[in-house]
Order: sequence, then structure tokens, then C-alpha cells
Amino acid sequence: MASSPRLKIDGGIPNRLDQAAAAAGDLERQGYDGGWTAETSHDPFLPLLLAAEHTSQIELGTNIAVAFARNPMIVANTGWDLQAYAKGRFLLGLGTQIRPHIEKRFSMPWSHPAPRMREFVSALQAIWAAWRDGTKLSFEGDFYTHKIMTPMFTPEPQPHPAPKVFLAAVGTAMTEVCGEVADGHLGHPMVSKRYLDEVTLPALERGMRRRGRARDDFQVCAEVMVATGADDAELAAAAAAVRKQIAFYGSTPAYRTVLELHGWGDLHTELHRLSLAGEWDAMAALIDDEMLAAFAVVGGADTVGTALRRRCDGAVDRVLPIFPTVSTTRVAAILKEFRQ
Repeated sequence: MASSPRLKIDGGIPNRLDQAAAAAGDLERQGYDGGWTAETSHDPFLPLLLAAEHTSQIELGTNIAVAFARNPMIVANTGWDLQAYAKGRFLLGLGTQIRPHIEKRFSMPWSHPAPRMREFVSALQAIWAAWRDGTKLSFEGDFYTHKIMTPMFTPEPQPHPAPKVFLAAVGTAMTEVCGEVADGHLGHPMVSKRYLDEVTLPALERGMRRRGRARDDFQVCAEVMVATGADDAELAAAAAAVRKQIAFYGSTPAYRTVLELHGWGDLHTELHRLSLAGEWDAMAALIDDEMLAAFAVVGGADTVGTALRRRCDGAVDRVLPIFPTVSTTRVAAILKEFRQ
């Protein structure tokens, strides 16, 4: 899979309403191509309204909004309104979350996540088509049914196309669905370059082939952890922070398959055991230099931008680098090197 002519670089937008506008404005001034919110302790959509109001060029998206905590009609409405207000710059990034959160935090049904997500996106497209083209809404699937749409509930026309839909996926089944029905793929920090090349990209290609879709119309997005510093002490501190993050992700069952590809499946078992005991420092100590290099770009502040580009070129279309301990000034210098 070839990359787009220009590798885009994205940043994060806080999901706190009192911080979103300023953060989005900073990203735009620094030359970022996109800014993403996450659904954690706050709603992911509301901050993007403020971000859209205080920017004019940067793309704005959710990475991710929890699809199964909502229904397609609710998401279609929110996406349509944000797309109109952002003047065509909104990207709808969706993910499944995991079963305990869907059932016990959101009190929503969980079953067959890959087919359900395929149907969720298809329902979104049917709803947007009804609003855009005036066609009769008649969507009936195994999980969602949308068959009523009267003029009172139809939003005003807008000059922009429906939002592009991005799906977060790690496992092959969901990744193939992403290639089938979405406009882009949202990667996870706990995905190595090897996993991307050997598992993710082939699965996306299989999904695209099922629908006869072109790679040129699809965007692959990666999140990459970056450990860097101006001297050995700063680099060591950044690497320690990234090791802790890798250990946390590695303790989660969803990422065992990533570790298994590298022959590190037993590490997940030990990390999970230690996580239940709250032994976070001990977990980080298990992440050796080989594992660190597999899941992060590591290097001095004067070289890490080039290393980040080398990791992404030819594989992805846009990247969201994660800098755990780097100042804003140094990030700007790294991004300048990345773009050269």
C-alpha cells in the first residue's frame, strides 16, 4: 500500500471545554493538519464545536467517539451539525470500546462487534443520504432500524459532503470492516511497525477488495509514541514514561495479539497479573529496549523527527505523534525536521 503524496501530521485537542479552543488554535498556528479529541472523562464532540469556531483550516475529529454507547441516528445528527459548522472539516472517528464498558458503564447492548460496526456505518450513510438527496429513509438491519424521517426531523441542507468516517481497529475482523465501509483507519499506539505491515494493512486491503474500493480514497492513520530529549537524562526520562505506557497497554487482553506476533505473548500474562496487583513500576521494568523500539520512536531531539517520518513513510497517510515529556518548543523543532 503506497502512502499519499503528503504525510499529514495531527495533534491532540483536550476534551475539556475550557481548553479546546486555545489548543486547536495552537495546533493550527503550528501547522498541524488535524486535531483529534478522545472520549475519556468528557464528551468528545462538544470541544470540537469550540475548536471549529476558533480555527479555519485544520481538520477536526474524534479519536474516538464510542459508537456502541450511541445509535446511528444520534451520531448522524451530531456529525451532520459539526460538519456544517466546521465548513467541511469534521472527521468522525468511531470505536467500539470493550464489552464491560458498553454493558456496565453505558448500559448498552454488546454483540458481534465487527458486524454491528459494519451496520452502524451503513446506517449512518443511509441517514445522511436521506438528508442530502431527499430519498426515503428505509434502513433495516440486524442491529439497527431507521425507517422514519419526516421534514420536521430533517436538518437543513449544507454545501459540504457527509463527514468522512474513520474506524479504530486492531483485530483483523474489525480492520477488514474498516477497509470495507470506512474512509479511514485509526491506529493505536500499541501497534508496532511490524504489526502494521503484516496484519493491519493486509486486512484493510482485504476489506477494500470486497467492495472494489480504491486505496487512494482511504486514509491510514497511526499514533506513534516518541521518546526523545535534549540530553541523556531527558531521553532516559522520556523512555521511562513510554515504557510505562507500553506496559499498561500490554496488560490489556485486546493487545495480546500484537505481542504474540513478536513472540512476546507470555509478557501479557505477567503484565496483566502485575496490573491486578497495582505493580506499575514492576510492569515498566519488563519492557526492554527491543520492545521499546518496536512500539516507539526513540532518539535525540535532533534526529527523532527524521526517524518518525522514516517509520511512517510508505505505510500511513497521517500520524499523531505522542510526546510524553517534551516541551512545546522542542516539539515544534521536531515537527519542522519531520516536514523537511
